[in-house]
Amino acid sequence: MKKYRLRIGLDVDDILYDCNAYALARLNREESIDPPLSIYDIRGWGEGQSRVDGRLKYFGDPDFVREQPVLEGAKDFVRRLCAVADVFFVTAVPPACMSARALRLRADFPEVPAEHILIGTRKDMVSLDILLDDGAHNIEHTPATYPVLFRKPWNTHLSGLLSVNSFDDFLHLVEMIREAYVAEKPSLAGGGVICLVGPTGSGKNEVARLLSAKYGMKKAVTATTRPRREGEGDLDYRFLSEAEFIAEREAGKFLETTVYSGHYFGTAAADLDSVADAGGIAVLPIDICGALTLKNRYRQRALLVFLRRRRYVVIRDIVARDLAPDDKTCRILSLDDEYRNEELCDVTVHADRAPEHVAAEVAALCSE
Repeated sequence: MKKYRLRIGLDVDDILYDCNAYALARLNREESIDPPLSIYDIRGWGEGQSRVDGRLKYFGDPDFVREQPVLEGAKDFVRRLCAVADVFFVTAVPPACMSARALRLRADFPEVPAEHILIGTRKDMVSLDILLDDGAHNIEHTPATYPVLFRKPWNTHLSGLLSVNSFDDFLHLVEMIREAYVAEKPSLAGGGVICLVGPTGSGKNEVARLLSAKYGMKKAVTATTRPRREGEGDLDYRFLSEAEFIAEREAGKFLETTVYSGHYFGTAAADLDSVADAGGIAVLPIDICGALTLKNRYRQRALLVFLRRRRYVVIRDIVARDLAPDDKTCRILSLDDEYRNEELCDVTVHADRAPEHVAAEVAALCSE
């Protein structure tokens, strides 16, 4: 693990400045669109293939770049990040907008040196320790040691990547990377949360079920928009429509939300707090971005357990599942990222054994 100041690259649009929502608001107003378009209508990057792509015409306008609002909390976020790392802005705008973008960044974020403003489309040429970006293509091709996806509606098709939902989540992730080898060991003696992390096919759900059934832990019921599978009941997931899920998220009911294979998943704060605050242990299968959000909340009362299973077995499990071909392909392609998440967990438990043995080892960790 590097001990020098980390080199962290930040994308700008929709990370620091409001871009897509601001462009859609202008499009709705100028073209009198009713009902108005929202960022949840953006499913990818097109070239005039749908009405929502009309917003793209503003991105090459220097006046648009000059007028983009700074997102709430962005200035404080950059100040805090500069205190612990060397920060670079890695941003792509057309040539006509380069001056406007650089001048805005210098005015709004004076802590970052002018020479750390990198403008261009070839983000894959920039060597960094960490890159925070909302663009799927940038995350997939960056040479950064830790590519981090900032979750937005248009990148929901990406699965298994290290990702965050907020500035606080990212700051905590940076802290975890810096202190990975010296952090105090988690303790769940007074109650807490066990996050089971690992790729599809690592046995997370079965281990969580056994920990609940045999070791007195409480399996948290996650809300999801994915279809109910054969044999799944209300104790496995709380199944919601996408509209219902978004409404609950906007109402602040979820402690963490994430996206996997295009479906939303979320954990309600009340479900975990009621267990942990009473001295019990809540356990839940979860992806790495959700686990990091919970680590940020519960700190040393959260234990992140990576369930490592042989890649061959994991792929065999994915292929055998009743999933759409595109979903299977996405899960297999994301395995490299899934396995790299092991570095951010507190402990690894090898899952190439009967689930009962894996659950017993995880349970024993709570008494150490």
